[in-house]
Amino acid sequence: MVQIELKPLNERARIPRRMTTHAAGYDLYTSIEKEIVLQPGEAKLIPTGISIGIPESYEAQIRPRSGLALKHSIGILNAPGTIDADYRGEIGVILFNFGKEPYTIQPDSRIAQMIISRCETADFLIVDDLSETERGAGGFGHTNI
Repeated sequence: MVQIELKPLNERARIPRRMTTHAAGYDLYTSIEKEIVLQPGEAKLIPTGISIGIPESYEAQIRPRSGLALKHSIGILNAPGTIDADYRGEIGVILFNFGKEPYTIQPDSRIAQMIISRCETADFLIVDDLSETERGAGGFGHTNI
């Protein structure tokens, strides 16, 4: 288990939490005082009221909640969003209304989920030719499996 430092930034801030024992994601909550209406086709940055300290070689991924997507066509514009290990600012979620009706974001509501993942760094080796594979340079939809 990895330890993540968490700093509440205001009195409305809520600690992310897993809703079940085996849930991969930690729900993130709004840290707003009044409702925010998200019009169809509109994106807004929604504050969570928290900042976190992630250890080196880890990241936090911000992903949509499936219930919001299915029931209200609300998603995250840059899903998954990435929080790097050296970022210490407030976590904000870019919610987008993919639907045809306005959606009202309530104070203290669950708006996204956060996954903590290990990430590897890489050294790029410049080569004249890449190793051969069965697929080769076949593009999107190339495989018929």
